[in-house]
Amino acid sequence: MSTSIETRYASSPQEAKSWDTAQARQALLITPLFEADAIRLVYSHYDRFITGGVMPVKKAVKLETVDPLKAAYFLERRELGIINTGGAGTVTVDGEVFSIDYKEALYIGKGKQEVIFASKNAAEPALFYINSTPAHMNYPTRHITRKEADVVVLGAQETSNHRTINKLLVNSVLPTCQLQMGMTELKPGNTWNTMPAHTHDRRMEVYFYFEVPQGQSVCHFWGQPQETRHIWMQNNEAVISPPWSIHSGAGTSNYTFIWGMAGENLDYGDMDHCAIPDLR
Repeated sequence: MSTSIETRYASSPQEAKSWDTAQARQALLITPLFEADAIRLVYSHYDRFITGGVMPVKKAVKLETVDPLKAAYFLERRELGIINTGGAGTVTVDGEVFSIDYKEALYIGKGKQEVIFASKNAAEPALFYINSTPAHMNYPTRHITRKEADVVVLGAQETSNHRTINKLLVNSVLPTCQLQMGMTELKPGNTWNTMPAHTHDRRMEVYFYFEVPQGQSVCHFWGQPQETRHIWMQNNEAVISPPWSIHSGAGTSNYTFIWGMAGENLDYGDMDHCAIPDLR
């Protein structure tokens, strides 16, 4: 079986205060994500959010159901978002083939029974980063290119956070049940993402860091605004952000990250902001 899954349980802010570095990484860090000709998944009890990586090299890889879902097929009660962070690839959904290039996205709605991932060139395999959440409606499968994204440019060079936010799978682009995904690209010479920091107790979030240059790292900040902690992130690693936690990062170089959210609403702007001088 090419699909494997690991379970992560939800934790309270009080419990998290006592974690050392190893415990925080064990609870929140997701690595490794990509394994040749396999699908690696992590099931979080925060909003039943699944994070995963698919790396087809020598053969196509089928998304199979896993025991924790107690479902006949993976998307029986779920929706799925995919962003390709590697070479060109294809995703076949119930016989329909979608070509997904670098930094393009695919949304697959509840009820689709067969999802197959493949690379167009084994020497440059696709790296499909995936998020999945419970769903209550059947929405159409849709391929979203960079040109179709809802794009916002924020920050400034002076504050080291000049960045482009590409909203790919959000309700301003296409209908979803609760899943939202997008991609933020830091401009050269900039290091901070999502600053000023914020929380949104109505939604959890997962960050996936990529395009981190060899020998460089990103320091991901998490925790309640008055009790912040950090996790050092490497290329192609993801981190779970609980609803009660800030989520922000600063890198030793510019980089790109994918954000995925799930929870009570689809309002991208629903945030509880934290003033920078108030962070502790």
